[in-house]
Amino acid sequence: MTSPARILVIFGTRPEAIKLFPVVHALKADPRFECVVCVSAQHRQMLDQVLDITGIVPDHDLDVMQPDQTLDALTANLLTGLGKVMDEVQPARVIVQGDTATAMTGALAAYYRKVPVDHVEAGLRSYNIYHPWPEEVNRKIIGAMASLHFAPTTTSEAALLKENADPARVHVTGNTVIDALHWVSAKIEREPALATNLADLEAKFAGKRIIGVTSHRRENFGEGMEQIAKAIRQIAERPDTAVIFPVHLNPNVRKVMNERLSGLDNVALIEPLDYPHFARLLNIAEIMLTDSGGVQEEAPALGKPVLVMRETTERPEGVEAGTAKLVGTDAARIVTEISTLLDDTSAYEAMARAHNPFGDGQSARRIVELLANEIGQ
Repeated sequence: MTSPARILVIFGTRPEAIKLFPVVHALKADPRFECVVCVSAQHRQMLDQVLDITGIVPDHDLDVMQPDQTLDALTANLLTGLGKVMDEVQPARVIVQGDTATAMTGALAAYYRKVPVDHVEAGLRSYNIYHPWPEEVNRKIIGAMASLHFAPTTTSEAALLKENADPARVHVTGNTVIDALHWVSAKIEREPALATNLADLEAKFAGKRIIGVTSHRRENFGEGMEQIAKAIRQIAERPDTAVIFPVHLNPNVRKVMNERLSGLDNVALIEPLDYPHFARLLNIAEIMLTDSGGVQEEAPALGKPVLVMRETTERPEGVEAGTAKLVGTDAARIVTEISTLLDDTSAYEAMARAHNPFGDGQSARRIVELLANEIGQ
């Protein structure tokens, strides 16, 4: 039997960890592969939460997170750090996910060594290089170097083909975030104690309609965050509604939200949630209000409408399917759209029952088989 192919999987943020742990689990369970994990810790605390719950122990940890780090300093540290890891590991292939600085520099370091790069969640495009920023360009850079493009949907496949990617190298796999959500939901069923920390809030807000909020996008820093806070204040004036808002650690988010929303009886500003508790929030929320990418994919899997506080999205499938709606960051618009869902049952049901276009929970299995075919295993 041929020796297993050494695959280096690189990630650095919580969303990457969530979307890559099903791939890591699948690779480690397959004797055709030797899976080596390198984390950059571009996000430290939130990354570690996912590593703990999923049982992944990194083989290499760059620990690059620094307060108020500039993008160019981060990029330089990542590129040299990941390059050193690759020189030590000598992988046959490198896997990156999505659009972070870690993913982009990991792909570039691999390219500099002529090591094939395989891109999980390839082909997402907003067609605006500043929304999301810098993620839109990061994805395009990775796409220019990728050997295999694992596109989550036919829409992302079409975007890659339009950019002249080799059709034989583009594969529609579904999105691994659905694999992850199924995995963590099953784990919570087996071990309910993993997700009990919201119980006090659930009791406090019993009988109210819960709106879950996440917000952290760079392009919303400043006036965008002020508008989001204003909208939440107005929604919180409704006696039938409560807001649960795990506030991102970034000071550009925390300062605004703490100043504008602290002390409101039916707004819970809480610390960032680990993955099981975030899955619980998705379960108990009636509506998700977010500027995140992943929530646009996760919430529809549980039948929850998503209002997206952005002007554009690189995930148009949800908007087209009716599971998500772009509402921007204007406070009046956000309040109007939330109120419509709260007050118009048919509008709510239309979004809640729309088909989730992002996957069936088998994406990691497909990716591993495509890798095996590629290396002739």
